[in-house]
Parts: sequence; structure tokens; C-alpha cells
Amino acid sequence: MIARLAAALFLSTTAVSAQEKAVDTPLRINDIAVIGTHNSYKLPMPAATMAKLRRADPQMADALDYGHRPLVEQLDAGARQLEIDVNYDPLGGHYAAGAPDPQLRRPGFKVLHIPGIDNSSSCVLLSECLTIIRRWSDAHPNHVPILLMFNAKDERNAARGGIDALPFDEPAYDALDAEVRAVMSPSKLVTPDDVQGGYPTLRAAVLANNWPTLERSRGKMLFALDEPPAKVAVYRGARKSLEGRVFFINTDEASPAAAYLTLNDPVSDADRIRRAVTTGFLVRTRADANTREARANYTGPRDHALQSGAQYVSTDYLWADPRLPGGYHVPLPGGMIARCNPVRRPAGCGDLERAQ
Repeated sequence: MIARLAAALFLSTTAVSAQEKAVDTPLRINDIAVIGTHNSYKLPMPAATMAKLRRADPQMADALDYGHRPLVEQLDAGARQLEIDVNYDPLGGHYAAGAPDPQLRRPGFKVLHIPGIDNSSSCVLLSECLTIIRRWSDAHPNHVPILLMFNAKDERNAARGGIDALPFDEPAYDALDAEVRAVMSPSKLVTPDDVQGGYPTLRAAVLANNWPTLERSRGKMLFALDEPPAKVAVYRGARKSLEGRVFFINTDEASPAAAYLTLNDPVSDADRIRRAVTTGFLVRTRADANTREARANYTGPRDHALQSGAQYVSTDYLWADPRLPGGYHVPLPGGMIARCNPVRRPAGCGDLERAQ
């Protein structure tokens, strides 16, 4: 009897110690979950342009028939992941044909969805977008780290009435890094080098859970390049991982540069998302795409996304579109801004911003 009691006491004490250890383990960047927006800069297309597009291609018109409030309003409402499409324009004026905005004539990266077709942007210059975000961050220093996800646009749009984008070669990517660093000081950034530390590769650091702690990362930004293998290979160059670069890259889990993955289908990618998150990677998925879910008020993908463990769940509907029935939108449970990751920290921890 005494032996059984002693054994039970030992097991109970061990269990309590394990729980206390789990609670005491500091939260890291990959231990949180937030909501973000897709094409965050995008304003609704002008009515005449939309009507013309709808006559020519109703399906494309539906897919493009959304827009976002200004970046500050999104951040105020809790968006902690923003997506920006950048178009290379080192001399200025490449995307100015037929557009009255004088900023399109200035040198520097332009923030446009489909140049010449879907041009409406709340901040046309990348430097302007970044300055807006930095100023908001400076005024809210306790915010959890914000992921700024970029698409480097290089589509050939002339055939459908738009403007062909300039290609992204290594000098273009170097200029992109430089433009980010010109606005964001080192103290505002979490870079691949910050995560890699003394590990031989970025992937090795991630597998060792060497992400910075949440408390050390408040008020900071991470940048991720969401592009296919050929394009991120140009950005990476001959580097072993991403040494010296600003952006993490979308890649597969086996790459030495692996830290971030875009897995946009929370239903078919569910198992892979869970494995990647459990292993230590950052993942972005989407709750909706091309306005389909909002038009049908179909919440299945949204619910899968929120349960998936993906740290960043992106939507076009931070707010419901009053034109659509059903009120589809994508909030975190309980109206939180940032929560503990449902896969990595399933016990939860309340709102990681409002509780501060």
C-alpha cells in the first residue's frame, strides 16, 4: 500500500512538473495564431472598369470584386498579416500608361494587383505602404510580430489589356531588400539571420525551435516572399540558406532555407499544415479565395483554416461585404487579436495583445 501511494505521488508530482514546464516555456513566434488579409492594399475597382470586365469575363470579375479598407484600419481591427504585391519599376513610369496617379511616374516599387487592369491601391508606392505600417507599429509597440507577405509580380498582362510587368532578377531583389531596409530599421525586423543564429542552416534552426520569443519580437515585422521555386531560387542565389536577406521564402520542408510555407488550401493541405506547424515551421493558409466562400456564405474552409494550426489565416473579408447575403467574415474565436496556436499550444492563453 505504501509503495503504491509513493508511486502515485511520484507520478502526480511528475505530471504537475511537466504541466508547469509547459506553462513556463516562453511563447515563440511560431506558437501564435492570427488573422491576416489577402492583397491588403487593394481597393475596389472603379464601377465602370468592373462593368466592362464583367461583360468580358464574368468569372474574373467575380474573383476581383473585393477591396480592403486602408492598412491602418486593418491593423486597428487586428490584422497581423498583410499581403503586398510589388512591381519592379527602377526608373519610374513603367506602369503609368493611362493612369492619372503621378506617383506611378516616380522610381521605386509599385504596389498594384494587375497593372493596367486592377490598379486601385491604397498605397501605390511600396515605400508609402511600409511607412504607414511602420508608423502604426511605432504607435503600438506591444503588437505581436506582423508578417508582411510579398508577391513579386512578373505577369504578362498586355495580352489582356494591361501592362507587362518587369521581371525580377537578382538586382531587382537586391533593390527590394534595400527598399525595405530604408524604411524598417534593424530593430523593427526579424530576419532569417535572426532565426538561424549559430545553426548551420535556417532549417536546422527551425527544427531546433530557435524562433525568437514572442516578448522579444513585439513591435517587429517578418517578411516572406510567396513565390514558386524558380523565383525564390533567384532571391536565394548561391546562399546556403538566406544569409543577409530580409525575406523568408516559400519553400518545401526539406530545403536548407526552410522556415516558412504557403499552404493555401486548409482542407486538402490539412495534414501537411499540421505536420509543418508541429515541426516548427511558419505556415500561411487562406480562409477564402476569389470571393467564392463569401458569395455562398460557406464557412467550411474558414473553419478548417482556423483549426489547422497555420499561424497566419488570410482572408478578403476581415469585415463582411454588405452587398453579399449571409455576413461572411473571418474573425479569431472570441474576437481575439492573437491567440496561442491551436496545434502547438492547444491549452490556449487568452488574447496575446489585449491581455497585455
